[in-house]
Amino acid sequence: MRFNCEVYIRPRRDILDPQGDAVKAALANLSFPGVDSVKVGRYLVLALDANDEGAARKQLDEMCEKLLANPITEDFEIKVTPA
Repeated sequence: MRFNCEVYIRPRRDILDPQGDAVKAALANLSFPGVDSVKVGRYLVLALDANDEGAARKQLDEMCEKLLANPITEDFEIKVTPA
């Protein structure tokens, strides 16, 4: 069975995000002063073949832990829907 999968990866709340700080400063320089904080992350879309949704989620968890996300500095969220 094919699944459409979305993975959201973002820095953990207690981790400094220099890229987010740079975006926040740039927004202030462009006259958008009301932005309190910015976190820059990644969004991935995958098409995955698996036996069921549970197997797809398990496979995505493993992908994130081994390659897609840094488990020390990043959190990830997975969304799986049948294709």
